[in-house]
Amino acid sequence: MRIGLLADSHDRVPALVEFTRCFRDAGVAMVLHAGDYCSPFALAALLESNLPMAGVFGRNDGDREGLRAEAARGVGGELYESPHSVELNGARILLVYDIADVSERSITAHDIVIHGCTHQQEQRICGTTLIINPGEACGWMHGTPTAAILDLETRQVETLALEGTRWRQAGS
Repeated sequence: MRIGLLADSHDRVPALVEFTRCFRDAGVAMVLHAGDYCSPFALAALLESNLPMAGVFGRNDGDREGLRAEAARGVGGELYESPHSVELNGARILLVYDIADVSERSITAHDIVIHGCTHQQEQRICGTTLIINPGEACGWMHGTPTAAILDLETRQVETLALEGTRWRQAGS
């Protein structure tokens, strides 16, 4: 099973549209989002992709009830408080906005931890736990929108980046 990973999308709808296209083309079965959608309208691209989606809230998600209601309109769309633990394809996954909010014991109790908050792509191992930050889907801070695809069977991570002048931010 391949899952699409997003975080820190901050209302950048065109980037979300492009990432969901990439996810569909890559055979992704589900999307996990580690927070900071910001506004309910930011979920439109995920809903239109017809990919099941689960996510947690980040610090910049102001209208949580609106976000929950919008997510519920989609196929398998659910949003939770961070952190949230889920099992997919036999893998115990912790989805968290800010990894600093959970203990190391909680981290190592999972096979995979997916987080956001820092806006920087990361992939590392802690014990036997794979820790992934897909980076910032918005590209506002570092200039390039990023996401990732995780193969749950092989635990291989493919990083995605939207390159080119259309995606670069002035001053980055």
